[in-house]
Amino acid sequence: MKESTLDWGPLAESVGPRLRLLRNILHARSLAVSEPFGLPTGSLTIMCLIAANPGNSQKQLADWAGITSPGLVGVVDELERRGLVARVRSLTDRRRNSLVLSEEGERTMQALLAEVSLIEAPIRDALGPADMRRLIDLIDRALQSMQQPKA
Repeated sequence: MKESTLDWGPLAESVGPRLRLLRNILHARSLAVSEPFGLPTGSLTIMCLIAANPGNSQKQLADWAGITSPGLVGVVDELERRGLVARVRSLTDRRRNSLVLSEEGERTMQALLAEVSLIEAPIRDALGPADMRRLIDLIDRALQSMQQPKA
């Protein structure tokens, strides 16, 4: 028997509720698979951003991860304590630290990515490669439009 769906009513053309619902589902599943790693929420996002953007400021990383700067500091402190991330004094600006993944951080990131890939498999399977790429592009465009300063 097919589960009935509710009518979105006045929200039929609204993006927010759908994204929130999808985010909640993904977040709950992500917490379940990352629990054995014992890392704070957002660790995988932070490790991936560090790996892909060496030398970026913690403020930039926090903005892209969608967390506050103090929240990022807490995650980075825990990752550093566990030997997954290191703060390295910037060669160009002595007042700034760059974040880098350790070898163990790289291995942990790859293991977590494998788990997240399993979580997202139903979405990839339902959409196929072309629509998956389009979905990511559309989300990126939507994010960019919302991050534009108001005129």
